[in-house]
Formats: sequence, C-alpha cells, structure tokens
Amino acid sequence: MIARRRTLLRAALLLASSAALASCATLETAQALLGNQASLSPAQLQKYLDKHYPRDYEQLGGLVTLTVLNPRVAIPPESTRLHLDFDVGLEGLGMRSDRPAGHFALTSGLRYDTRTNALYMEEPELESAELPLLGGRMNATGRDLINGWLRDYARSEPVYRLEPDLQQKLGDRRIAGTLIRNGRVVIELDR
Repeated sequence: MIARRRTLLRAALLLASSAALASCATLETAQALLGNQASLSPAQLQKYLDKHYPRDYEQLGGLVTLTVLNPRVAIPPESTRLHLDFDVGLEGLGMRSDRPAGHFALTSGLRYDTRTNALYMEEPELESAELPLLGGRMNATGRDLINGWLRDYARSEPVYRLEPDLQQKLGDRRIAGTLIRNGRVVIELDR
C-alpha cells in the first residue's frame, strides 16, 4: 500500500514537473512575463519581421520605389538599442527591385503604442548604407531615400506587435515604458 502511494506520488510529481517545464517553454517562445515586466527576445522580433517583408515604399514622389527586404535583428549584449540590417532594392531609373541593390544598418530605441499594442522604432539612426548603384557607399540621393523611408517606417510600421495571448496576460495593466537590456526587449508594467 505504501509502495503504491509512493509510485502514485512520484507519477503525480513527474506529471506536474512536465507540465511546468512545458509551460516555461511556451512562455519563452511566446513571451516571458515576469512580475512587472514582459520580455521579448531578438528571435521573436525576427520572426515577426520575417512575416512582413519584403515591403515596397514609394520615394521621391513616386519616381523610385524602395524595396526593403531581408531584415536582420540583433541586440548586442551591452547595447541599449535595437540593431536592424536590411537589404534594399530600387525600382525605377532603369533599376529592378527584385534583387538587392545595397544594404543599410540602423540602430533604434523602441516605444510602445497602447492603441495598436505594438513596438515602434524611436529615434532611429542610420549607421551605415551601401548603395553601389547610386555611386558607392552613400550619396545624397541614397541618404534621402533611406532617411525618407526610415521616418515613415518609425512613425507607422511596428517592429513587433504583441500577440493576443500576451495581451490577455497583461490584462488591464498599463505599459510604463520600453527598454532594451541584457540582449532583450523589456516592456515594463505599472505596478
């Protein structure tokens, strides 16, 4: 009788441990919600961006279409800014946008918009750009194209939209702020 109870107790503990581990794995892949913070990994942002690219943006009054493709997300361990790299294609002026014509990299802070439940770039800075078809590393036309896209993008395009399950877990709690720390995006919640 005692041996049977021990066996049942061990089975119950094993089942509970398995459920807890599965729950932890689900939180890590969806989002980690710990106390007064929600945490997102670069891989989660990458997955979101991969679904939304390539994208076309008309520039210079419709004379040129900038195609932004192949986003790459990184958060270096000591950085407080998101790092994004993109390939770009150009359509117009005799160029085709179906293949990369260059590359650019930027860094940015993040802001949370409660209306859309999404993260947007804040104060993005162009770090580097290479547009060989426009005469090398960077010329005025290339800089205008990239900066025009960057302004529009930061204002209207999310880098990440909170998934419904995380929104539900947050409930009525308000977002106090967003920061980048220890290689992750941290959404701080009011207490």
